[in-house]
Amino acid sequence: MPGEGACSKGVVFIGEAPGRKEDETGRPFVGAAGKILDSLLTSVGLSREDVFITSVLKCRPPKNRDPLPGEKEACSPWMEAQLNALRPRVVAPLGRHGLSFIAGRYGQDFGTITQEHGNIYHFKEDWGEVAALPLFHPAALIYHRALMPDAEKDMKILVSLL
Repeated sequence: MPGEGACSKGVVFIGEAPGRKEDETGRPFVGAAGKILDSLLTSVGLSREDVFITSVLKCRPPKNRDPLPGEKEACSPWMEAQLNALRPRVVAPLGRHGLSFIAGRYGQDFGTITQEHGNIYHFKEDWGEVAALPLFHPAALIYHRALMPDAEKDMKILVSLL
């Protein structure tokens, strides 16, 4: 599953990997976590059609387990090619696996997603400056509702970068 969207606002969201619903439909973030992502986008005047949504892994890991390092490495060229083709102004890693990909791409040492969410990092690309804004993974918000105010604040930061 490569992802979907238009990147018309210059934003790419990078999740972990397709889940069961995503695997069935071939679309990213269509399950419960997707509903939360849609709600967060709507709350700041964005829609799925405005952004590009993808994942570090392009296929679902067996039994929906965490991606293995070798799997992330195998999918990394696809993720790199997507970013080079889309040329985003803002990259929003969703959760620790998205953050890990960004750390590797830019040679950055990050803390945990809990420490890094809402912090803006600037990197130079061939097409110009890119802001990276780590965000909580929407699935985390299902299990930790207390994080929702921070997630909403972080989305407002994202919009300010546009």
